[in-house]
Amino acid sequence: MALFTRELGIDLGTTNTIIVEGNQILINEPTVVAVVVAEQKMVESGRAARDMYGRVSDAIEVVWPLQHGVIAEYEKTENFLKFLVRKVSGPMQLFPPRIMLTVPYGVTSVESRAVHEAGLGAGREVFLIPQPIAAALGVDLPIGTPSGNMVLSIGGGTVQAAVLAMYDIVRAETLRTGGIRMDEAIISYVRKKYGVIIGQPTAEQLKIRLGAAIPQDQQQTMEVQGQDQVSGLPKPVSLTSEDIIEALQEPLQEVVACAKRVLEKTPPELIADIIDRGVALCGGGALLKGIDRYLTKALGIPAYLVDNPTTCTAEGAARAFSMREALSRSLLPT
Repeated sequence: MALFTRELGIDLGTTNTIIVEGNQILINEPTVVAVVVAEQKMVESGRAARDMYGRVSDAIEVVWPLQHGVIAEYEKTENFLKFLVRKVSGPMQLFPPRIMLTVPYGVTSVESRAVHEAGLGAGREVFLIPQPIAAALGVDLPIGTPSGNMVLSIGGGTVQAAVLAMYDIVRAETLRTGGIRMDEAIISYVRKKYGVIIGQPTAEQLKIRLGAAIPQDQQQTMEVQGQDQVSGLPKPVSLTSEDIIEALQEPLQEVVACAKRVLEKTPPELIADIIDRGVALCGGGALLKGIDRYLTKALGIPAYLVDNPTTCTAEGAARAFSMREALSRSLLPT
């Protein structure tokens, strides 16, 4: 760690933001802000703001400032980052921290510049690292060697499949969809099959409690409250794990298609290495029950869930500070 200056790895995600220093996770908060509409002033952020969603008057707007992994609301993102860094460093920080921010693979120069400038509002020096590289570093994949390694990251707003070697991305693709797309699929399924409208938080709870990629040994049921599509009145609906598995098939097929496109473009020598080592699954979407077996069957290559799927990208960003010279070709220009 640099003398007097803190070095923070920040995974700025669509649904969650994680800050790591060294090997310590300092913050893991939802990427959400609550704003007074008339003044455009932030009143809450993180978990407190998320809990306000759908429960406040029109005077307060609850906003996810990132969409599909990139900044949609610049000023709100900058204020959110400032707030989190101040929470970590304290209000009287003498030396602003150096920040390693993650960005999805394939972002445009305009999108990466927006992230960089938002970071400068919170730190003294800002570096940008592609999320697949950060994730690989966070799970200790040997990406500094000429052999092939594959990461499949299923985040809230993106799905990223990448093959890495020699501290660089050989082949990769980003799908601007992810866990939120799964929630939307559940909402659509419940509306079409049962005529009941449910909200995104309810869909997320169904995904967490009942969701799976393949049929499970034990059938589970969950009752939720929704709104009747015709009358508009409250209506309970009881859903099974089979319902949610069926609802998730389309977004899961999109994940498979993304990974297959990357594998099809990968040199045969690296494919042989990936078959031996398997595909590392990370991101919050990788916690879906049975997704490792689902992908192993669909891709014909072993897929395994890493030990730290939700935090590995931020942990890898923090480790990247000590490897900046090796990563010089991979860090994004700012």
